[in-house]
Amino acid sequence: MSKAVYFFCADNAKDPVAGNVFRDLTGSIPTYETDVEIDGFNVLEYTDEKKNIYQFVRTDEVLSHDYNRYIPYLREYFSEFDFAGVVNWHAGANAPEKVLTVHSTGDVNSGIFGRADPALFKNLIVAINGSRIQSGLDDFIVSTEATHWSGIPYHGKAEWIKDYAVPVYDVEIGSCENSWKNETASKVLASALCGVFSNAFDGSPVYSLLCVGGVHFEESFASAILSEKHPLSIGHILPNQWLVSGGYDDGSGFDKLQCCIDSVMGGIHAIVFHDNLKSAYKQLCRELGAKYDLPVIKHKSLKNLDEITAACKKE
Repeated sequence: MSKAVYFFCADNAKDPVAGNVFRDLTGSIPTYETDVEIDGFNVLEYTDEKKNIYQFVRTDEVLSHDYNRYIPYLREYFSEFDFAGVVNWHAGANAPEKVLTVHSTGDVNSGIFGRADPALFKNLIVAINGSRIQSGLDDFIVSTEATHWSGIPYHGKAEWIKDYAVPVYDVEIGSCENSWKNETASKVLASALCGVFSNAFDGSPVYSLLCVGGVHFEESFASAILSEKHPLSIGHILPNQWLVSGGYDDGSGFDKLQCCIDSVMGGIHAIVFHDNLKSAYKQLCRELGAKYDLPVIKHKSLKNLDEITAACKKE
C-alpha cells in the first residue's frame, strides 16, 4: 500500500487551474470525507483497487505561497505519505502555451533541494502523457521543468523546503489563460493523478539522471522520462541560468551538487550535461562523476536512449 496526497487551492481567483482539476477528479472517482479539516475543508480520501490511498486537500492559498502556515499541517497529517503533488498553473516568458508539466522542488540558487522520487515522477508524467493521447489533446505537450520552488517569489525561505520530508512535485497546466481554462486539459490531469503508483516497469529498476544546464523547458531531458520503453527518469534539472546566479563556479558548486544528489531517493545513475554549459560547470559534472563513479554524458546523447540505459546499468 502506498499513499499520495494532492493539494488544490480552492480560490479560482488565486489559482485558475486547481479548482477545475479537483472538480473533475472528485467527480470521476468515489471519495469520502475524512475527519481532517484544513481551511474549513474536509480532506477527501480515495482507495484504489490495489489499496493505494490518495488524499485530496483544498486550501485557501496555493500551498507554496503560504508554506510556513501549512507546514504544521503537512507534518501532522501527511508526513507518512510517499508522494505529494501541488496542482496549479504555469506561467512565464518563453514557456509553451499549451503544456502539461511536472517538476521537482528545490531552490537551485541556494543549493537546497526537496526529496525527489524519480520512479514516482516517471509514473505520473507517463500517466499524464497517456491520458493526453487517449483524450486526443494533440495540441498540448507533456514536459518536465527545471527544479524550482514557487514559494520563493512569495517571500518563502528556501530552508522551509526541508521542513517536509515527503517528495513534493508541482503538477501544472500552462501557460496562458486559454490553456488554464481548457476543459480537456483539466480532465486529462485529473484522470492521471492516481497513476502515480502505476509502476510502469513492474518494479524493475528505474535509472535516474541528474540533468545539468539547458533552459527551463529542455526537450531533450523531457524525452528521457517520457519514454515508456526505457526505464529512465530524472532526479533534478538544474538549468544554466540558476547555475550562474547561484555561483556554482565560485567554489560552492560541488557541495551544492552533492546536496542535490543526496536528495534523490535511490541516488542517481548518470549525470547529463547540456553542451552549451561553460567549461567550469562541465568540469564540476566530471568531478562529481568521478567521486560517485557515474557516467557523465552530453545531452545530445539522449537521442539514443538505449545507450543511456546501458550506461546507467553499468554504474
